[in-house]
Amino acid sequence: MKAIFDNVSYACSKMVTTSYSTSFSMATKMLDSSIRKDIYNIYGFVRFADEIVDTFHEYNKQELFERFEKDLYAALHDKISLNPILNSFQHTYHKYGIQRDLVEAFMKSMRMDLTKKKYASIEEYKEYIYGSADVVGLMCLRVFVDGNDDTYEDLKESAMALGSAFQKVNFLRDLKADHEDLNRTYFPNTDLNELDEASKDKIVQEIEEDFKRGYRGIMKLPNKAKFGVFTAYTYYKKLLKKLRNTPSREIKKKRIRVPDYQKIGLLAKSYVTCKLNRV
Repeated sequence: MKAIFDNVSYACSKMVTTSYSTSFSMATKMLDSSIRKDIYNIYGFVRFADEIVDTFHEYNKQELFERFEKDLYAALHDKISLNPILNSFQHTYHKYGIQRDLVEAFMKSMRMDLTKKKYASIEEYKEYIYGSADVVGLMCLRVFVDGNDDTYEDLKESAMALGSAFQKVNFLRDLKADHEDLNRTYFPNTDLNELDEASKDKIVQEIEEDFKRGYRGIMKLPNKAKFGVFTAYTYYKKLLKKLRNTPSREIKKKRIRVPDYQKIGLLAKSYVTCKLNRV
């Protein structure tokens, strides 16, 4: 029965999420059970594409990526794939009417990571952020609003801003690995070899503005999504605060983290805030 294969596919996407990201997995568990599976499906898809371009150094990444991309579009067309991650994603894609251009923009940014090492202009940087982060927020938003076009349009800008904020926090947190291991520089007009407090503060301020725009959308989300998204927002705000308070020379040397005990505290705080309807 295909239902068994589909359930195996969904389980694979959930396992990818829990294995690769404890923070995202924690936030997803706070979503209503009716939509949790679909967010796992989206994360599994974007995680696999990202892994190809970021970690499979001993293999032909270009070849692997092109094979994955071909299988992706076949899955969207055929509404089935023997790749369980793509099979689960195509289900969510069709169920909520996720636009194909969002998927194409995401894959374009992932393809850029195969060869591009530096984003020298604001335009290139914005294009990459849109494809790698904003559209992921929009895919999730389609799930949160049950594919309702009017609500989607109303919350679209906020979802994009929140996606941008999360991605930029990741860039700042992973500065050392991106620069030293992958030889990538995402922030334009910033010399990472000489990153100073002024440059770091400018980046932090940019992220804070994204968070402000994103928060306005969280307040309007359906209850089934609000707690989970607010939990992710709270976690990333805490991480940004730690980055802001960490000297730039230390950010270049190590990956800044939020300890697990603090994550539990943030989860409890988020729960109380949402229960009291203070979001």
